[in-house]
Amino acid sequence: MKLNRSALAHITATDTLVKPSDNMFELPEKVLQFGTGILLRGLPDFMIGHANNNGIFNGRIVVVKSTATGSTDAFEEQDGLYTVCVRGIDNGKKAEENHIVSSISRVLSAGNEWDSILECADNPDMQVIISNTTEVGITLIQDNIHHAPPVSFPGKLVAFLYQRFKHFHGDTTKGLVIIPTELIPDNGDVLLSIVLELAHQNNLETAFIDWIENANFFCNSLVDRIVPGKLPAEAHHQLEKELGYTDELMIVSEVYSLWAIESSNEKVKNILSFAACNDGIVIAPDIEKFRELKLRLLNGAHTFACGLAHLAGFVTVKQAMDDDAFANYIRQMMHEEIIPVISKGDISRSDAENFAEKVLDRFRNNFIEHKWLSITAQYASKMNMRNVAVVKAYMQQYGYLPPYMGLSFAAHILFMRSTQGEDGNFYGELNGVPYLVNDQHAAIYAAAWKQGGLEIILAKLLGNESIWNEDLSVLPGLKNEILHWLQLLMNVGAKAAIQQAAKQKKELIR
Repeated sequence: MKLNRSALAHITATDTLVKPSDNMFELPEKVLQFGTGILLRGLPDFMIGHANNNGIFNGRIVVVKSTATGSTDAFEEQDGLYTVCVRGIDNGKKAEENHIVSSISRVLSAGNEWDSILECADNPDMQVIISNTTEVGITLIQDNIHHAPPVSFPGKLVAFLYQRFKHFHGDTTKGLVIIPTELIPDNGDVLLSIVLELAHQNNLETAFIDWIENANFFCNSLVDRIVPGKLPAEAHHQLEKELGYTDELMIVSEVYSLWAIESSNEKVKNILSFAACNDGIVIAPDIEKFRELKLRLLNGAHTFACGLAHLAGFVTVKQAMDDDAFANYIRQMMHEEIIPVISKGDISRSDAENFAEKVLDRFRNNFIEHKWLSITAQYASKMNMRNVAVVKAYMQQYGYLPPYMGLSFAAHILFMRSTQGEDGNFYGELNGVPYLVNDQHAAIYAAAWKQGGLEIILAKLLGNESIWNEDLSVLPGLKNEILHWLQLLMNVGAKAAIQQAAKQKKELIR
């Protein structure tokens, strides 16, 4: 039995499954969504479906498929239904839930059904636009908004808004709440600036441009949830047997979820009523706090740890977290080295500590196969963006580089030691096994490692302003501390170095 509307009445696995009632299909279309990706299906679409099930918001989503790859057949065959399998650790305990999500009413192809998409602009019930078109999607290009369809996502958005403006004769009550979820800072502000520029480039009337600015709400937002996609084939088929139906669109997600939306406007809050029953949705006047926590404690901890984990022989994050010494390293680095320097302003110590504990739960999730080598992609840029400011802040506040940050930085330097292969890529080596150094700065590191002694290598790398945008070698004590840990890594190996760092932490605490 394939999952679809008619099958719902025959699905009886209610103990392990949350399924919608049939009246969900009668709800009006209130949301237009640009993007069919798994993050959208596993986060905002999931949350809107949950709100609908609880009698809140009561609106469905029209999804716009902009890419030429793939088809919408599965959505049509399943009446927009799909299963989200929530798997992971919540407050230290195993969590497993299955949800049939019914928030998507239909999926329209921008290439073939542009007129149908524009007809949605005439819908008086339409309230919200969501997008996730990748970071590249929110860029300004020359675009004709009268094409069917325009080339870019911002061009499509301008065309949609212009159709709505014309249909409702500039009625300021018919503006929309527009929430991009692309992972760029101030994504709502950036999108608004591009939309206004495209309106000018297309010589659209001043009244429309005023309507864009005064009747619509472009909200900055931040999303955070790991949604890997399909379950492994065997687990997928086994779960279909247990649930009693087949589902081509079934996806898995972690337990944790965050959708932070920046707004202080009461009208926006009223429109986004689905936030009321979703703990993972935060509507706040300023969401920088959530961005900083994610950047420093989730992304930053991943980046600090990835090279060290690989050198210690761990393949996945979960595998490393099963090792007591490594788990202790991650936890202490977050709580004792990162949190003390980011707990200021809007971020309280308790905020940071609670977030860190949720990060640890996420790292322990055995349903997410997150490989350390994948995390090392563009390792140098990530270290610079996520961790250098924290290193500098700690050293300024306490006068020294703490053990785990020092060990992590040294592991970064050692991991990046590589030679160029015949294919032009750079490869490191661990216990005779090569690994790809996927980094735009790989050649700089490879050249530095050919310079000779470790002090010279560190001076070259820490002083390279093309990597760090400044000369880190001038920071008092930084080079010597990293040198100490680098020598230890090379002499005794990563696991022994982690144990040594733990001993040094205990001595510092005394």
